[in-house]
Amino acid sequence: MKYSEQKRKIDFILSLIGLIILSPLFFGIIVMIKLESRGPVFFKQKRIGINNSHFKILKFRTMFIDAPKDMPTHLLTNPDQYITKTGKFLRKTSMDELPQIINILKGEMSIIGPRPALWNQYDLIQEREKYGANNILPGLTGWAQINGRDELLIEVKAYLDGEYVEKMSWKMDIKCFLMTIFTVFRREGVVEGGTGRRMSEEIASSKEQNI
Repeated sequence: MKYSEQKRKIDFILSLIGLIILSPLFFGIIVMIKLESRGPVFFKQKRIGINNSHFKILKFRTMFIDAPKDMPTHLLTNPDQYITKTGKFLRKTSMDELPQIINILKGEMSIIGPRPALWNQYDLIQEREKYGANNILPGLTGWAQINGRDELLIEVKAYLDGEYVEKMSWKMDIKCFLMTIFTVFRREGVVEGGTGRRMSEEIASSKEQNI
């Protein structure tokens, strides 16, 4: 059996178990969202899936319903004015991403892989094309997420996504999963306003040599 087929089976089993175990938490979050603000519980957004296909990613809604729909939060001038109190907590703990377990069950995402780009993030999509990162299932977390998340420049994020594609294996996936837990607890790399400005010296040096 191919690695991709094995990975899909593991994704399905783990996400199903996770959904069952976390169902009480889901219910509690749903109640918190509904009590604080009007609007749907889930936030749906068009994202880029495998082979540049489109799908609707699911998140717990963390913003008021008048917030911009197709702009990354870290690019908003003043994101705090749009984020609810419950939303701030969900974002801080990354629990707003939990509904993507459903996307994984449906086969639209994997547990580990490049984070799915917004449909209009053309620069990121184009950069990922250079490394074949658009040709695999996007993930709940990935190599770029544990190496900077929102702080990363687009070129670096795409480079790291390509590095994951090149090194895809069970060892790499387990490493990403364990490091994600560490990163979430430390809340590293989350930027709620402004653009990312982090680039590792190794990647910067590599790019300079190619000029």
